[in-house]
Amino acid sequence: MVEKNKKEDGPVVSVEGKEIPVRDLDEHQRYLYHQIEDLSRKQYVAQSELDQINGSLVYFKNLFINSTKKDDNPVVKSKVKTLEN
Repeated sequence: MVEKNKKEDGPVVSVEGKEIPVRDLDEHQRYLYHQIEDLSRKQYVAQSELDQINGSLVYFKNLFINSTKKDDNPVVKSKVKTLEN
């Protein structure tokens, strides 16, 4: 189901190649149509947030990894000394 551009008569949906004006849907069909529209918006927002979270997670993991590679990192130095003893 894909919503077409709004025409003068309102939005039109395409169902299996057949264009149907939303105003011509019965009450139950309009309810389902609006549920799909709402869930599609929520899916888009959730995917956007997940993309941001994944990008941030990669960034912070890389910062952490790079911080452990520094020679002047006191935690790394103490662990190396402990392992050498």
